[in-house]
Amino acid sequence: MNKNALIDKLMELVRPIVEELNYELYHLEYVKEGQENYLRIYIEKEDGGISLEDCEKVSRAVSDMLDVEDPIAEAYYLEVSSPGMERVLHTDKHLERYIGSSVLVKISGLLNGKKKFEGELLGFNSQELKIKYQDEDLSIPRDKISIVSLRFEL
Repeated sequence: MNKNALIDKLMELVRPIVEELNYELYHLEYVKEGQENYLRIYIEKEDGGISLEDCEKVSRAVSDMLDVEDPIAEAYYLEVSSPGMERVLHTDKHLERYIGSSVLVKISGLLNGKKKFEGELLGFNSQELKIKYQDEDLSIPRDKISIVSLRFEL
């Protein structure tokens, strides 16, 4: 099974379990780091504040299902956590939720001589992301973006 098909299958298996436990599946990734494979599940809940107990509850339920379904052929580690305060915004749904928030945008290549831009997320469409950067509206082509993450401000 190719990686995208595996991720789709895992999402299909994990989402109902997470939702049944009254959490939202924020993101799921299956990655290889060094010689090890990791299935990482990021959860959140409406009122925020994911605790260690929340992660343990989801981890046990998902682990039980994975033992039965066994969708991953090789050995891996299961990790369940919160996406964190400075979370990566992976989807349009994530971007929509955080319009008006401070973000850090990292790009491949250069735009106006820079690789990173920090500012307020103003909006987006399929072609570009718009941020307020140094008191100006800046459009960043989406095909140049490597990562968008929230910036926590005190």
